[in-house]
Amino acid sequence: MDNRLIILGTGNAMVTRCFNTCFILESGDNRFMVDAGGGNGILKQMMAAGVEFSTIHHLYLTHAHTDHVMGAVWVVRKVTSLISQGRYDGVLQVYGHERVLHVLRTMCEMMLPRKFSSMLGDKILLVEVTDGEHFEAAGMQLVAFDIHSTKEKQFGFTALLPDGTRVACLGDEPFNSHCREHVSGADWLLSEAFCLYDDRERFKPYEKHHSTALDTGRLAKELNVRNLVMYHTEDKTLATRKQTYAEEAAKEFDGNIYVPDDLEVIFLC
Repeated sequence: MDNRLIILGTGNAMVTRCFNTCFILESGDNRFMVDAGGGNGILKQMMAAGVEFSTIHHLYLTHAHTDHVMGAVWVVRKVTSLISQGRYDGVLQVYGHERVLHVLRTMCEMMLPRKFSSMLGDKILLVEVTDGEHFEAAGMQLVAFDIHSTKEKQFGFTALLPDGTRVACLGDEPFNSHCREHVSGADWLLSEAFCLYDDRERFKPYEKHHSTALDTGRLAKELNVRNLVMYHTEDKTLATRKQTYAEEAAKEFDGNIYVPDDLEVIFLC
């Protein structure tokens, strides 16, 4: 069974040269979408990635920052439109902690036409998950966990794929040791890396509660993972980002390092 990571966006909240960080974890025919960026650009990214909204039945929202949850309103808008046209089978399940689901529900009820927002609770199911909760979605065994954010309540997750591959998503803030039991020894670690350590004075990652590529490489080594994927970056160095971020992380981590561009597909093998 093929396992793939479809990267829809790689940038932080204020990027204009790439899309906000969101992705799809795919195993066979099952797709688990994580976040949706900050607006209707998600429609363009999905089209460019060749992913039909009719195949998305599971969406996980990490937190309620604009660059992660605003696009979810457009996902709901698109799916409810497909449902009304008879072009979507089943339901869309949206997973998240109580705050992010409250924000999504409020935005949908205030912004979407009644014929679409009325599907909340019927065709669009908001599924609350709690810290440490185990649940199954898209053929995967998942565990949600609180990353102990210093800014906004945020959950990461681990996903055990059918072939035993274990993927850990840390959200978009620096690692908190409370999460170690969930992510240590993962096959794949998905982590933010706001900028290069060498560019820390330019981009001020620590003031923004973010990490550098060097920090993330050190973390990957500490957690004893096999593969590291870095995203949620600045967008001023896109031309060199793939090479320079990987080189900096490799100063600390000798496993496989991926610094994807928007719409890149990574095979999880």
